[in-house]
Amino acid sequence: MRIDKFLWCIRYYKTRTIATTACKKGQVKINDDVVKPSREVYPLDVIKLRKDQINYQLKVNDIPASRVGAKLVDMYRTDTTPKEQFEAKELLKYSKDYYRKKGVGRPTKKDRRDIDDFNEDFNDEND
Repeated sequence: MRIDKFLWCIRYYKTRTIATTACKKGQVKINDDVVKPSREVYPLDVIKLRKDQINYQLKVNDIPASRVGAKLVDMYRTDTTPKEQFEAKELLKYSKDYYRKKGVGRPTKKDRRDIDDFNEDFNDEND
């Protein structure tokens, strides 16, 4: 089975097109060799792929006939990804600055409501 189809079948990519693109970009390796999307996959191959800033490591147990359900994925692959990869992604969430600084950019919905409440109170005092 082709590597792009295999990765789609075991639900690492939502579509075969996305899996093919990942192979073309060099994000997928079989036995430490960068592969084309048409490369065949065999049992006991070791696949390394980079997705969502995580370097996954998979061992192929068997080849599925077609796309499998999420509960059946473990029959066809063994995930040997180190836990540090997932922990590093969690740390990235906290390192990003999601909130804008005060006074920068457009007001949020909450800011607009606060301004409207302030203006309403100000207009009531002047009447």
